[in-house]
Amino acid sequence: MAEYKLTLEKRELTGKHLAQLRAEGKIPSVVYGGKEPVLLASEYVATEKVLEKAGYHSPIDLDMAGKKHLAIVKDVHIDPVSRKIINIEFQAISAKEVVEATAPVVLVNFESSEASKTYHYAVNQAIEELDVKAKPADLPKELEVDASAMKDLDDKITVKDIVLPQGVELADKELDPEQVVASLYDPAAEAAAREAEEQAAEATEASEAEPAESTEAPAEPTE
Repeated sequence: MAEYKLTLEKRELTGKHLAQLRAEGKIPSVVYGGKEPVLLASEYVATEKVLEKAGYHSPIDLDMAGKKHLAIVKDVHIDPVSRKIINIEFQAISAKEVVEATAPVVLVNFESSEASKTYHYAVNQAIEELDVKAKPADLPKELEVDASAMKDLDDKITVKDIVLPQGVELADKELDPEQVVASLYDPAAEAAAREAEEQAAEATEASEAEPAESTEAPAEPTE
């Protein structure tokens, strides 16, 4: 049984009629994984709360008009203007089946590192999420990476440094373990370098704008 639950109802409305459903405060959804996709809808507020807690990666117990199914979120469609959820795609899964999901990579404890406190370096995160494989009950909401040991500018965190929870493995077996997840940079040094480049560019523009001195001899006066 999943930690998160959501109740849905079957819907008949499709296509342009979905605007009516959304106007009633409901989100249309589709559940894949059975013989045929199932068209459903759920209350907007309740659905948004579940997604906020579960993320888009944790298993959810769906009560589909009285029939219960375990599922994960396959895709969430967002309106580009209102930024509201307009449609959700779920993938039905089995509790005993190993499934793939995308987990966000979250750096933690960087503020307590010497890189941050002593040297005032900043961190650049190159990998924001990773695909993982696990049984639904073991799927992580996120992958935490401890950055408290970072100190010198050449310090970095790589894929091999990520400690996976028990029962979880990376889905991409060909992913380079040396691939950089996070590295350090010096904001002050970069700002100084940009300023120097701007000053050099301004000096070049100023010199190019100055009129060149004429090397021609003055004309002889005519009688």
